[in-house]
Amino acid sequence: MKTILKMYKHLEWANKRILEYLQTIECDNESVIRLFSHILLAEQVWHARINGEDSSLLVWGDEDLATCAKLVKRNEERYSALLKDLSDADLERVIPYTNSQGKEYVNSIGDILTQVALHGQHHRGQINQLLRATGLKPVNIDFISMVR
Repeated sequence: MKTILKMYKHLEWANKRILEYLQTIECDNESVIRLFSHILLAEQVWHARINGEDSSLLVWGDEDLATCAKLVKRNEERYSALLKDLSDADLERVIPYTNSQGKEYVNSIGDILTQVALHGQHHRGQINQLLRATGLKPVNIDFISMVR
């Protein structure tokens, strides 16, 4: 559980850093905003799956930066509430869900939480690559920078 909690502390920190940077540069790069909103929408979908709720939400949308800011806050609140009540044993509990193509799967809560954290970091890296390609400075989202 300790590792999962650190991963989510990093996820929240990195999402906020990306958001704050995008707000300061008045980003008009649609690919950057689309990737960032995808991270946040996917976090929402996985949270719904863990809680046995309807997860037929969009994972790709045309959200703007203001909507992303709301999603960052909402996702942080939801995952914080979820994580505070989880035990190591809960991480092994299996969750059934249906993916966006209608295929049914089962995965442990621990594996789902790991997927969410790694998925977000992958796309934040892509965001940084796009920022660099347009001549902008990438955002430092390295885990080690957060824990220093």
